Amino acid sequence: MTPEQFEAAKTVMVQGPMLLVIVALSIIFIIYATAKLKIHPFLALLFSAYIVGFLTRMPIQYIGNIISQGFGGIMTNIGLVIVFGTIIGTIMERSGAAIKMAEVVLNIVGIKRSPLAMNIIGYIVSIPVFCDSGYVILTPLNKALSKRSEIPMATMAIALSTGLYATHTLVPPTPGPIAAAGNIGADLGLVILIGLVISIPTALVGLWWAFKAGKNIESEMDKTALDYEELKKQFDKLPSAGRAFAPIVVPIILIALASIVKFKNYTGGVGNFILFLGAPVNALMIGVLLAMSLMPKFDEETLTDWIGKGLLDAANILLITGAGGSLGTIISNTPIADFIKTLAGGNIAGGPFILLLPFAISALLKTAQGSSTVALVTTSSLIAPLLAEMGLVSPMDLALTVMAIGAGAMTVSHVNDSYFWVVTQFSGLSVTNAYKAQTIGTLLEGLVSIIIAIIFFAIFH
Repeated sequence: MTPEQFEAAKTVMVQGPMLLVIVALSIIFIIYATAKLKIHPFLALLFSAYIVGFLTRMPIQYIGNIISQGFGGIMTNIGLVIVFGTIIGTIMERSGAAIKMAEVVLNIVGIKRSPLAMNIIGYIVSIPVFCDSGYVILTPLNKALSKRSEIPMATMAIALSTGLYATHTLVPPTPGPIAAAGNIGADLGLVILIGLVISIPTALVGLWWAFKAGKNIESEMDKTALDYEELKKQFDKLPSAGRAFAPIVVPIILIALASIVKFKNYTGGVGNFILFLGAPVNALMIGVLLAMSLMPKFDEETLTDWIGKGLLDAANILLITGAGGSLGTIISNTPIADFIKTLAGGNIAGGPFILLLPFAISALLKTAQGSSTVALVTTSSLIAPLLAEMGLVSPMDLALTVMAIGAGAMTVSHVNDSYFWVVTQFSGLSVTNAYKAQTIGTLLEGLVSIIIAIIFFAIFH
């Protein structure tokens, strides 16, 4: 079917307000399927894509092709980036690089500021590493510092968990923000820069909550913890600070430089070389090579098992992201964008507060089904076809839309979120105390993130 033929076919599809009802039903179905029926998000998203296609009376002979094109298109854009990011995270986890980064930060802030140190460490580590894994990796260090500094474990736990969470949903190359940026066509370098800025006050409000709430919360681990020096001995030799930070810092710098070159429209050999290095897939590949320098040896364990673990971690995210791309493509091929444009007299741009729409959808999905990544992927897929009608067209608008979705994707972490249970179990907190610590902390982080995103939109739009 040619584009002209498909546009003609739209005239027999569902029109008007019923389109919004169908999209709302698809969201409700995803929430119900994942939260209540425990269907894997990959299947829930694909089922939802078919539901939208059938209910809108899309020509059935083309539904399968559109779903396949949506899946393949998003994989083309960000598939390898996700794979490389998870490989980097796995190598950093197993090589002791995270512990080395912690040591460097501690030397700067001091032992008495251990909560600040763990908040900063979490902020850095969760850029390439999933927050769940990051918390597990850093928990022995967290307990050792709690014992050494005589600061309650609950305070240390909230400081670390909120630091990890801030960048987990806002800063690529964590897969969720990468997928959201890819789905809506945002410039990845700009998303990284804006994400790094907005996630700073987001992490700091989590740190504030750690001091406020942590002093009134008891942990079973307050009396038991590994000594810091014993923790370090678990690794034969920690990498140098430069090697530990390089797999994270270098790709970010390269991507940011490429964004500057594109923004300034530099041409010539040097500009083209920077654009090559700063292409996300190339920058992350360089990060993989730098991460491999952290390996204590090159053998089957490191070159096969470690890399294999990263690939397994990536597979789940790739499938969910691809299914989200399918749903977004199905929606974009319905007349819904035209209807919304007509409904609003040609423009539904509502100023900075238009960002509350993606925030609310993402927060609803996150709170209902627990996964931040699913909330990021699904919301960005739903919003992508509507961006022009919402007045979100400039590179800054799109980057801030990713921030709004990410803010919703951290609001809130509770019992249906695996990260909630990681924090609870690895910090010795009761469920009630975890609600006071983790759930309220992530609520505050989400609200601060969306407020700052709205302020940025008012300034830069």
